[in-house]
Amino acid sequence: MGFLKTLDKKVFYPAALICLVFIVWMASMPEAAGKSINAALNFINTTFGWLYLLLVSIFVLVCFILAFGKYGKIKLGKDDDVPEYSTFSWFAMLFSAAMGIGLIFWSIAEPMSYLGAPPVGEANTVATAQWSLRQTIFHWGLHPWSVYAITGMALAYASFRKGLPARISSIFEPILGKNNLDGGWAKAIDVFAVIASIAGVATSLGFGSMQINSGLNYLSGISVNNTTTIVIIAVVTCLFIISAVTGIKRGILWLSNINMSLMGIMMVFLLLVGPTLYILNSIVSATGDYLQSIAWLSFYADPNGVYAEQAGYDWVGGWTVFYWAWWISWGPFVGGFIARISKGRSVKEFVLGVLIAPVLLSILWLGIFGATAIHIDLFGAGGIGAAVGKDITSALFITLSNLPGGQIFAIVATVLIATFFITSADSATFCIGMYTSGGSLEPDSGLRVFWGVIIGAVTAVLVASGGIAALKASSILSAFPFMLIICGIIYCLFKSFNNEISMESVQIKNHNASTTKHSESV
Repeated sequence: MGFLKTLDKKVFYPAALICLVFIVWMASMPEAAGKSINAALNFINTTFGWLYLLLVSIFVLVCFILAFGKYGKIKLGKDDDVPEYSTFSWFAMLFSAAMGIGLIFWSIAEPMSYLGAPPVGEANTVATAQWSLRQTIFHWGLHPWSVYAITGMALAYASFRKGLPARISSIFEPILGKNNLDGGWAKAIDVFAVIASIAGVATSLGFGSMQINSGLNYLSGISVNNTTTIVIIAVVTCLFIISAVTGIKRGILWLSNINMSLMGIMMVFLLLVGPTLYILNSIVSATGDYLQSIAWLSFYADPNGVYAEQAGYDWVGGWTVFYWAWWISWGPFVGGFIARISKGRSVKEFVLGVLIAPVLLSILWLGIFGATAIHIDLFGAGGIGAAVGKDITSALFITLSNLPGGQIFAIVATVLIATFFITSADSATFCIGMYTSGGSLEPDSGLRVFWGVIIGAVTAVLVASGGIAALKASSILSAFPFMLIICGIIYCLFKSFNNEISMESVQIKNHNASTTKHSESV
């Protein structure tokens, strides 16, 4: 327990206590806990769903203003700092930490869910197929990455430019002042960041574990049930703890590069053996549809219940609001991890790398996998939509079973899910370790092990108590306070950037005046 010496006790103990109480509550009273979570979820969705839609859309706009306005040249570090990692390794790590495991789970499951039970239009038609792919791209496009970009940029600037501790509360120095960064408000911000991170990563790990279970069932007949999923959670938790303890330059970097390679292999495989022309046409059409409709999609809250009436439930709350909340809950740890690996990059370079490039890769992945599954269901052997309706975790493996060499690539897919699982989780334990050790850029390995165990335990109790519904609910509930914190982050970021530009202007003016005076004296 040597890590106890490095703790920020005012953040660690409240966050740890909240997590332990939650684990005990969910484990001892799963049914009652599930009902309470659902009641809270319904309240948030009904009352504040519009706020999630509005604010996350504003986050996208803020990113473009920062990148392409007068702030783009500001450096996330000292003037002579250079990037620590190559562009490929930097991109591989940020993408693996931020998106990989969820993208694999939902790339087929989401469009096939819409195709079979759309909130508008007729099920299983070509018109609904294009709508389904566009909606999926929207949920995985600019909006989620804007959350990561804002949080990561602000933390990198505070840590590497200002020299403040690497914790979310440091971003609020323009409001709190340097002397109050150890005060109650600062600690509360960091506790919320830790809780949101744990809930967000637990959601993804729950999805990933359930999908690994489905893959093992397809490959070897292992039963699909909560017991098997919890065993998978335990095994992979051990693996990502080992990776986290080895540090960024070994475990995380190495696995991230493997992830990107396997991802490339999978995309090329499906593009070649799948309906190639249909895939390419679908990607182009859905991307154009997404860009043309992005403003409408961003602000549509279904005020008249059109989607809800046809779907039979709050469709916008169950899908779009859930996604926005999920990304927000990932904001503190993904943003923190991206900040940690982005020292020396400019604001413009950071936004292009964190916002634009990942969206392009996500569109390719979603288009290739989603269009392949849609084509099989509408024009081929079919059966994917029906399978997804019974077990959403089976979508990827049912699709692969319809392709030549599918058995081999099902193994590759299972490995890819596991490695993405590990990179997302060990990035989370690393950042939570930073936030609970006063902002240390190299948190103690014992602290990372502790939070790894906590993340595994939270994931297990959520899967056991309510499965996918409980996982979704935990993200939405934990994200709400951090969404408001991001609004404060934006204010502090603009204030800091404006102060820097003003100081530079004064320095230039003084320098010019000094030069003129010297010339006159000569």
